[in-house]
Amino acid sequence: MKPDRATVAGIRHSTAAVNGTRLHYVTAGEQGTPVLLVHGFPETWWAFRTLIPLLASRHRVYAVDLRGFGDSDVADENSSGAIAAEDLHVLIEHLSVGPVHVVGQDVSGGVVYRLAATHPTDVISLTAIEAGLAGFGAERLADVTHGGAWYIGALAAPGIAGLLFEKGARAFIGDYLYPFYGVPTAAVGPDDITEYVRSYGRASGFSGAAGLYRGMLSEGPELRSLAQNLPLQVPVTTIGSRGAGFTHGAFSHVTAQDVTSIHLEGVGHYVAQEEPQLLAHTLIQVFGAAARQVQLSREINHFG
Repeated sequence: MKPDRATVAGIRHSTAAVNGTRLHYVTAGEQGTPVLLVHGFPETWWAFRTLIPLLASRHRVYAVDLRGFGDSDVADENSSGAIAAEDLHVLIEHLSVGPVHVVGQDVSGGVVYRLAATHPTDVISLTAIEAGLAGFGAERLADVTHGGAWYIGALAAPGIAGLLFEKGARAFIGDYLYPFYGVPTAAVGPDDITEYVRSYGRASGFSGAAGLYRGMLSEGPELRSLAQNLPLQVPVTTIGSRGAGFTHGAFSHVTAQDVTSIHLEGVGHYVAQEEPQLLAHTLIQVFGAAARQVQLSREINHFG
């Protein structure tokens, strides 16, 4: 383990060579159905630092640093949500743990959707937290003329992330982004910011985010086609606070069945960091309901 890397008791750090890159991931828990946690921005696996032990009492938990994030290899300018989804598919194969409950939040919504659509046998259930989808409204998040975030376009522009954000990673992440979203320091404190800055502030540390945001602004037609041709068959749940309706609306367009919507009152955008206990309780219920739904479907198909 890198001596300056933050960790949590009971969590194991590993790396895997998959799909032409090297991904860093952590694991916890020895029993129960597997869960894969996928972070957003400006996050890494560290966003789940408190959530993981809470889930690990009942599940085998895996939390990954996506390509270009955290302690995974940096990404090149061809990086995209499609590549990140394929990385996850190969990681699940490498770990020999599939199918898994997949949880994605924020900008990773498109990644976990692609994984479930293109590799459905990898996924028991899909849970999207405060996430959108290109082609179903996510592009509006970058429209500064209607309240969108200016930094999305800046990150998506080739080469700009390195120029604008790497050297000022602490100011951008700690002094601007988390305060901008109203995240209390009790949820994301100075030590947490230091951990994020450690990886985002490296050379090409924003490369993963740049790739996902480029995709968010360009892959709308592709995701709409994917939704039409390969609607999700797995149980889908959306969890939201400020973006509850936005998340539910997006994922309702890409599944063949009803989407369960859970609205968490009084919670900010970064749910896993702001209310990990509430989220853990909610996810355990979601996973249990999904498992029952899958079992019932199997029985109906068997006897039908």
